[in-house]
Amino acid sequence: MAAIAVVVYVLLLLYFFVLLARFGLDVMRMLRRGFRPRGFGLVLAEGVYSVTDPPMRLLRRIIPPMRIGGAALDFSWSVLMLLVIILISVTALGFMN
Repeated sequence: MAAIAVVVYVLLLLYFFVLLARFGLDVMRMLRRGFRPRGFGLVLAEGVYSVTDPPMRLLRRIIPPMRIGGAALDFSWSVLMLLVIILISVTALGFMN
């Protein structure tokens, strides 16, 4: 059972880092409007977006972006990151006991 918890822990930790990469890509796109990754960066960006988009789209349906005037606050990334952190903590308890 502990071996399964370790595997799940490692997978969640990798997904945590992919979510951080998604945050970095989104900030880069926000700060530089013409930002387009090229070469190997494009392959990495496509991988990051293809792994993180499905759960974020699901969360956007459950928790729609909050409209504030002409802007909208999207909490899907924050909620997904919080869920991943909670799951990492739970699995860490699973293989420590």
